[in-house]
Amino acid sequence: MEVNEQLIQAITKAVVEQLQRGGAQPTTTSSSGPQSLAGKTRMRPKRSYEGAVRAKQGTDPKEVVIGVGAAFQTEITKTIGGIPLDEVLRNVKAGIEEEGMVSRVVKVLDTSDVGFMALQAAKLSGSGIGIGIQSKGTTVIHQKDLYPLTNLELFPQAPLMDLETYRKIGRNAAKYVKGEKVTPIECTNDPMVRAKFQVKAALMHIIETEQLDPDKGMIVWEGAK
Repeated sequence: MEVNEQLIQAITKAVVEQLQRGGAQPTTTSSSGPQSLAGKTRMRPKRSYEGAVRAKQGTDPKEVVIGVGAAFQTEITKTIGGIPLDEVLRNVKAGIEEEGMVSRVVKVLDTSDVGFMALQAAKLSGSGIGIGIQSKGTTVIHQKDLYPLTNLELFPQAPLMDLETYRKIGRNAAKYVKGEKVTPIECTNDPMVRAKFQVKAALMHIIETEQLDPDKGMIVWEGAK
């Protein structure tokens, strides 16, 4: 398929304007397409987490750790589908609590890969079960003794997810903790979603990655300040 450079530039401009309205404002602008944005534009100044508390290893066997992305609720406040991230987090936590388990939220500052985020959350969790949520909404349920790409459940099409799905993710994670039989969550699948949201997804990933601070690792996170 031939790439229409003018169309890409138009889409990129529209996405940048949308991200500016949504709290992810570039510090510089570009009109030469996504590659220039990725290489030359810093979406937001790097946030300082001076004084942040490093997350500790959990001991509660009922605990599910939720690891959120580096830009979660700060540089990015809504998923790629437009759902407020505070509502996403509230519903995931509610699902966990409805199954009698407890949740703890950490912000992952050393990777923007959702599989590794979820695995690190699982390793930190007292139960060995963790959830990773990128700021664009992609989510993974993981277990501490699995390989990074061998997760329990993956939810890759964030634009099609709703709050009930996030609540179900919390419930399933809690059921894994309890050792109950878990029915994988049915998700809507649309092969055209990737093409439709590709530019926006790339820009949101750039914003997330720019906020990484490997020296901080994982920190205690209680929501946007």
